[in-house]
Amino acid sequence: MDRQEINRKQKQFIFPAVATYFRDPLPLERGEMQYIWDVEGKRYLDFFGGIVTVGVGHANPRVTGPMKAQIDKLQHTSTLYPNETAVALAEKIAQITPGRLEKSFFTSSGSEANETAIDTARQHTGNLEILALRHAYSGRSSMTRALTGISSWRKVSYQIGIVHAMNPYCYRCPLGKTYPSCDVACAQDIEAVIQSSTSGSIAGMIAEPIQGVGGFITPPKEYFKLAFNIVKQYGGDFIADEVQTGWGRTGKTWFGIEHWEVEPDILTAAKSLANGHPIGLTVATPEVADAYKGPTIATFGGNPVTCVAAKAVIDLIEEDDLRTNCAVVGAYLRERLLELQQKYPIIGDVRGMGLMQALELVKDPKTKEPAPEATAALLEAARENGLLIGKGGMYNNVLRLSPPMNIAKSDVDEAFRLLDKTFATVTANLHHTA
Repeated sequence: MDRQEINRKQKQFIFPAVATYFRDPLPLERGEMQYIWDVEGKRYLDFFGGIVTVGVGHANPRVTGPMKAQIDKLQHTSTLYPNETAVALAEKIAQITPGRLEKSFFTSSGSEANETAIDTARQHTGNLEILALRHAYSGRSSMTRALTGISSWRKVSYQIGIVHAMNPYCYRCPLGKTYPSCDVACAQDIEAVIQSSTSGSIAGMIAEPIQGVGGFITPPKEYFKLAFNIVKQYGGDFIADEVQTGWGRTGKTWFGIEHWEVEPDILTAAKSLANGHPIGLTVATPEVADAYKGPTIATFGGNPVTCVAAKAVIDLIEEDDLRTNCAVVGAYLRERLLELQQKYPIIGDVRGMGLMQALELVKDPKTKEPAPEATAALLEAARENGLLIGKGGMYNNVLRLSPPMNIAKSDVDEAFRLLDKTFATVTANLHHTA
């Protein structure tokens, strides 16, 4: 099929609620490491990776090779039957996760992983109520929509026992303060919400170390220790949602929460774990995991092919020291984005960690009025220039960059060239329109 036929059938046979990028949606055909091609043969440098998911490159043979061998050996079992691939992956995860996290529950997505985490915390603590953060995104199931703190992603979502605290959004501080003189006052809102909007005894708190869909909002270094201590004071478990931040992407550590020196009771992951193959992970300390009462199953949890892919991804990250690469190349990417900020006042904020960086776009850096129209135009223009990036934020004014974790500085230079060209064109048009 050509592009027109694919897009026509997309409209005819797929739920219209399924969002796609671009005015003219972009059907993709194949990928190879940091590049991807559309059905018309045009090549793009992929700096979004299928929403922070293609962690080690498209169709990486070090991942697809073991998968192909596993397909011919054992393709499916369900959780009713133990298999070597699942327990080998679980053992490896126990070795690399922070603190005392040891026991894994495998599912098919980040939404399922977060659902499992909430259920587990409720059973472990005997409490019902859960804290989440404003601007958070937790998934597309009923419960995870309720956990989400962005109105556009909460449609048809009604769950009791979930309350939201203000998030540590330093660029747009909800308290109007400035870091570090603020003393991280936003963290104290967690206790205020517990005291005013819950029974006073909570099951836990779920938080992304860096808010993904929210626009890569990155908390100050003190935030999560303060949050953790408050959660513990009121009887809850702390859940780190590492669906986007996991597996070395933030640089140096395996998981984002480790930068804040916090050891969670439960950790969730998905996306890059299997480099785009469907998997969800909920890993907990022994006492928390043992509190989950069943029986329960996951038809596709621990799928042999997916587990082989995930183990291959972890081995590759370890063997090639991609955690260091994320730190080094990520720092270089940050430098180049700061260069763009100096050149284009429309870039109000540059934030993120490692190879997870964002640009928040504003109409005026003094007023910080969001610029969603310009953001949409930049996304379109970047595509025309051969660069794929993401978009997000409560106000749809944040460009998100999350390339494969094994890119080189030369790839950053190419992305910078394409971004510079894109910003020059779009900002010139904005000035002309004004």
